[in-house]
Amino acid sequence: MKKHLFLLIMPFLWAQFLKAQVLPYQNPELTPQQRATDLLSRLTLEEKVGLMGDHSNEVPRLGVKKFAWWSEALHGVTNQGEVTVFPEPIGMAASFNDELIYQVFDAISDEARARFHSRERKGDERIKDNGLSVWTPNVNIFRDPHWGRGQETYGEDPYLTSRMGVSVVKGLQGPASAKYQKLLACVKHYAIHSGPEWSRHTLNLNDLDNRHIWETYMPAFKALVQQADVSQVMCAYHRQDDDPCCGSSHLLRRILRDEWGFDRIVVSDCGAIADFYTSHKVSSDALHAAVKGVLAGTDVECGYGYAYHKLTEAVSRRLILESDINESVHRLLTERFILGDFDDNAIVPWANIPDSIINCPKHQMLALEIAR
Repeated sequence: MKKHLFLLIMPFLWAQFLKAQVLPYQNPELTPQQRATDLLSRLTLEEKVGLMGDHSNEVPRLGVKKFAWWSEALHGVTNQGEVTVFPEPIGMAASFNDELIYQVFDAISDEARARFHSRERKGDERIKDNGLSVWTPNVNIFRDPHWGRGQETYGEDPYLTSRMGVSVVKGLQGPASAKYQKLLACVKHYAIHSGPEWSRHTLNLNDLDNRHIWETYMPAFKALVQQADVSQVMCAYHRQDDDPCCGSSHLLRRILRDEWGFDRIVVSDCGAIADFYTSHKVSSDALHAAVKGVLAGTDVECGYGYAYHKLTEAVSRRLILESDINESVHRLLTERFILGDFDDNAIVPWANIPDSIINCPKHQMLALEIAR
């Protein structure tokens, strides 16, 4: 009788054991890279591809939540209600005070974390502008007053832009020694973009001299990669020497990864992969554009109608290998583990910043100080 009873309850006990078992990717004692490797091994190809858009899909069976890669924080947390609003970056750069800039973006990242977790506790969906990945700063060089986005930048000087940008990233991401990163910052738009806006989807820059490229347009990007360990680099819309920036192995692999040692995420500007076949005409369709983007090193596509949805078909046609997909997905999963996105909020200090910090008197005085 006891034997039969044991046989009856054995499946139940085994199910409870499996439920209680902590899988490697669920273990916060492992490194983010180790956890990403384990989780990657449990995902199907379709699930991997679903993680590669700026609105990253959920995978309920593994506890993977939706993830919004696109939020903004150029001079305060964007579209999040009554947060502290600081001067535009071009105004902040006029302070020539990179220590004060650090304080400003440390405050902004505190407010971003507090607002994100407050909204999540209320059950709000993780959508654009409600995420822990902010596409800031813009370190493009501002030398043409006709360019309508110059206010997003830190001016015309490469050295000042580098110093400001490094402080912005450090303020957004938090102390390098911390177990969890506060936010994922993103430097944009790589490379050599300073307007005009009207031609950015068709422009081909192929006549810039080498000295102008390396002394003017590239130093800030290199500084943010090597001095601030920025989490993300956003590739630009235009073509550089006949190749779209988001499909350029020269820019993304040889320079960014091989020469500068960048090992984190490359994200596309929104619609930049679709530009390969709609305006630049270097790819025949969405499928071939997706392949070009991933093989060049663009990990996350921000877009409309996502070309990257075609990647499963591309693998089946042997135009790209699943191992190529794995390379990108491993990087983006690693970043999410670095944020603590898979861990209980109780052990992630940034998840416990109180709502009261949002637009608090201290931050208001900081905004006044940087304005002065």
